[in-house]
Amino acid sequence: MPVHKHRPDPNKSLVGFIVGNVAYAVPISAVKEIVKPLPLTDLPHAPPAVIGVADHRGEVVPVVDLRKRFDVPGMADPRATKWILVDSGGRTVGLVVDEVTDVFGTGGAELRPPPVMGGGEDQRGLAGVTNYDGRLVFVLDLQKVETLTRTLPPANLLAQGAT
Repeated sequence: MPVHKHRPDPNKSLVGFIVGNVAYAVPISAVKEIVKPLPLTDLPHAPPAVIGVADHRGEVVPVVDLRKRFDVPGMADPRATKWILVDSGGRTVGLVVDEVTDVFGTGGAELRPPPVMGGGEDQRGLAGVTNYDGRLVFVLDLQKVETLTRTLPPANLLAQGAT
């Protein structure tokens, strides 16, 4: 009897998650892993949304709290969150989300442009908008996440300072 290997559905190109009451997604190609929260080490002089660094399998990972980034009040129990580890500009970054929902695609449709929300810090870093499961889903632009961590030292220097 031949063994059939499961191949990922190419139509499922996004990993969905919730922050507050809003649905978001990131490209599945950028997702390295989804993990439970790890112990954090504070990082002085980091942007407010970068809540620290964590040691994940020997790699020092900056962690971005998307609730802080999107100015959403914090959760009562932060241990209930999940972290989505993504490749952002060649660096692994942890994104703190309330809940990971689903892996899905756009159904072949192009992403629609994100709404205009102002410039500077008001820019939430959206690549576009799609619909899934009857609701709008905002797809993050991971280049914008990378700009949050760009000024942080490289991971090897973070590891020296975090010990």
